[in-house]
Amino acid sequence: IGIYYKNYKEEVIQMIHIYTTPSCSSCRKAKRWFEDHRIEYREKNIFNIKLTKDDIFLMLKNTESGFDDIISTRSKIFQEQNLDIEDMSMTGLTNFIIANPSVLRRPIIIDDKKMQVGYNEDEIRTFIPKRLREIIMCTTCDKGKDCDYQNALNIYFKELHDKTSSFARN
Repeated sequence: IGIYYKNYKEEVIQMIHIYTTPSCSSCRKAKRWFEDHRIEYREKNIFNIKLTKDDIFLMLKNTESGFDDIISTRSKIFQEQNLDIEDMSMTGLTNFIIANPSVLRRPIIIDDKKMQVGYNEDEIRTFIPKRLREIIMCTTCDKGKDCDYQNALNIYFKELHDKTSSFARN
C-alpha cells in the first residue's frame, strides 16, 4: 500500500513509510494499527528491498540523536564486529547499514515531520490525520459529548468519500 492521503483542505500532506522485517512482531502491530485506522502507508521490508542512501537520510532527517535513534548496537553483527558509531564516518555508517539492514531498530515509521522507532500504542497516534484528530476530540463534530471513536471514524471516512466523489465528478 502506498498512497498519499489528503487533509480536509485537499492538499497532499503526508506519505507514511514503514521500514519492517517479516519476523518483527512490532512491525506487524504497527501495520495492523494503520490498517485498522485506514491510514495508508508504504511498507519497505528491509530484508527483501535494499535500503538506499535516501532511505537512511529520510530516517536521519527525523531523528533527534542521529544514528543512535535508528541503530541497535545490541545487534549480533554490531557486537561481532565490535563497532563504535562514534568512530565511523557518516558515509561509512550509512554504507554499513545498507549492507547490514538487520542493525536497524524496527519498525521505523516516518512521515514528512515525525518518526517513531518501535511500536508504541500511544505514540503511534501522532500519525492520525489532523482532520480525524479534530473529529475525535469533538472540536468540529455536531455530536458533542455523545461522540465516540467509531462515530468519529464514520464521520471522517464519510467526509473522505464525499471529497473523493466530488473529485470524480469534476
